[in-house]
Parts: sequence; structure tokens; C-alpha cells
Amino acid sequence: MSRSHELAVRSWPRLRSGDTVRLVSPASFPDEASSILQLTQILQDRGLRVEVGDHALDQHGYMAGRDADRLADLNAAYTDPDVRAIITTRGGAGAYRLLDGLDYDAIRTDPKPLVGFSDITYLHLAIWQNCRVPGVHGCLAGRRSTETVHHLLTSPRPYVLERNSKLMSVAVESAGRAQGFVMGGSLAAMAGMVGAGLPDLTDSIVLIEAQRQIGLGQIDRQLTQLIRSGAFDGIRAFALGRFHGFEDYTDRGWNLIDVLRDRLVPLGKPILGGLEFGHGPDPHAIPLGTFAELDTDSGTLTLNPPGRSELASR
Repeated sequence: MSRSHELAVRSWPRLRSGDTVRLVSPASFPDEASSILQLTQILQDRGLRVEVGDHALDQHGYMAGRDADRLADLNAAYTDPDVRAIITTRGGAGAYRLLDGLDYDAIRTDPKPLVGFSDITYLHLAIWQNCRVPGVHGCLAGRRSTETVHHLLTSPRPYVLERNSKLMSVAVESAGRAQGFVMGGSLAAMAGMVGAGLPDLTDSIVLIEAQRQIGLGQIDRQLTQLIRSGAFDGIRAFALGRFHGFEDYTDRGWNLIDVLRDRLVPLGKPILGGLEFGHGPDPHAIPLGTFAELDTDSGTLTLNPPGRSELASR
């Protein structure tokens, strides 16, 4: 049994008005300094106090400063008892460099939500593997994004994500129902963690989303890597989100749907596609590390809230 299954889940207290959140950039830097101001305003409008990591706007190549500085910002947020949530400014590249230096003891001692997706998936996977602390696969980049992130951070109510029949991945469906904890996100990050700390996905509903960087071969190779490693052997189901950039892309007669069907359907698991999470405009946020139910008949993924009631004292 993997370490991730030996540890108890450590949920964090739900946010409440007046709580402090901190903006950090563990991967790439925001495109413009004004992005920090926009994020700050969004969070303040929700009644939260906002702090910004010391190196959130640094630049070192395509990353937000040097590894040591990005790591220092992240660990400082986890060790500060006044910080109740950590919001990443963007994904990009570089979060995978920080995994060995994360202060996992601090994360276990004082669990708090990390919000981000894309390259931030590396952090979500590592934190689940080592700490069993839930996260939020999402961002603050639109009305729906902001509303669903806020719901997951503050509300005790389950969240239901419904299939959008207009999304490309809806065509990859294998009927069935499943229950399990939710894990995954960026396909590239999951494949990149094989052999380097990918959590045990047994009994999970695996989220998959991707953005086109090259061609269909990237999806094929990444799925094949996960299949050959045995990562998908004990999972309960697949929940497919957006595959941004593949909508009109074909390669010698095949498109994304052909690759996903060819790789995933033979695994014999329920598959629900057409879920609006991942890259693209204004995505839904998804909780990671929480219990969910997938039903292809109703086209829904019902997600339990990842947080717990406020503690009497912090």
C-alpha cells in the first residue's frame, strides 16, 4: 500500500470573511503586474484580506524567480498561521522543481487550500502523496471560475458539475457509475510524476484535461506512460474536461476523440466527458482529494466539499 493510502485525509477549515489569503507564483510569473491587482480586488470583494508573496512578480527565464525564492514564498505561506488559503497567480512551468523542498510537516500541521491548475497540478499531486491535504484545481479568471472557487473554499454544500454536450470530450463516454476520491488534473503533470512520486490512484475518479502544445502524440504518449506504469489499474472512473487547442486539430485522419477512445475505453472504466474544467475560458473549479460520485446517465459529477467547519480556535 502506498504512503498516500496510509495517511488520513487532513481537510482544512473553510474560509470565512476576514480571513487572509496569500498570492504566490510557484511556476511562471503573471503576464502583467496588473494581474496581481485584479486578483487582489476579486478576493477583497469576497471579504478576504490579501497578501502577496515577496517574489510573486520576479522573473527568471519563464519562471517567477529562482527556485529557492519561489519555494521560500510557498513555504512561508504554509508556515504562517494567519494565512488561511494560498492562491497561485498562474501555472506555466517550474512548479515541478519545488517538490523536494516543500515543507510537508508544515502542510500536515496546518492544512490550508492551494488553488491552481495546469503546472500547479504537480504541487497538488505531491501534497496529496505526502500529506493527504485536499486542493482546488481552478483559478480566478472569470465569473464562473471565481464563483466555483469561492464555493469550494467556503460552502458546506456539495457541488454538481454537469456535462456540456458541446465540449469535444463528451464524445468519449463509457457508461456507468462510480464513487471515489477525486485526483488528477493536468495530463502532462500526471505523466511527469510517474516514477517521481505520483500518488496511488487506486479507488479514485481521475480527472484529465490538457492543452495542445504539439500534436496528438503528446496525449497518446502521456496516456500510454500512465497505462504502462499501472497508475490506472485500480481507478474507479475517468472524468474528462477540456482539451484546449485540439478542437479542430487532426493528424492523418485521427482527432483527439480517436486517441482518447483508443487508449481509455479498453480499460473498462466508466468515462464521463464534456466537463468544463481545465484550460480555456472561465473554467469550473474542481476539488481534489474529496469524495465524489460520477454518473454517465445523468451526466453529472457530484463533489463533496473539500473543507470542514471552522475550528473553534486556530
